[in-house]
Amino acid sequence: MGKVSLEGMEFYARHGYYEEERVIGNKYSVDVTLDLDFDLAAQDDRLEGTVDYERVYEIVQEVMGIDAKLLEHLAGKMIKALKENFTRVNAVEVTISKYNPPIKGLCKRAVVTMKG
Repeated sequence: MGKVSLEGMEFYARHGYYEEERVIGNKYSVDVTLDLDFDLAAQDDRLEGTVDYERVYEIVQEVMGIDAKLLEHLAGKMIKALKENFTRVNAVEVTISKYNPPIKGLCKRAVVTMKG
């Protein structure tokens, strides 16, 4: 067993609870960690024994392109899509950061982490 992570994927998207957020858009960062058995990749140096980083990024990018009000909803969709696309994956952890969330005060990021 081991973990594969893609960290700091950045996107500009139009998510948010408030209509203004969905009009203006914002910067987001996504980290994904996949738990899987990649002994085959470690022994045989074959992509089939792990996950394709490029495909992981594409899946995250696709989900970030779907309109959503809540970061939790996006994280749940990412977990589901990643598990459906990679049968070797036992668990997925997704962290989504929304920069400068619309609150009445200074806050660099709002962050949601989900596991599934």
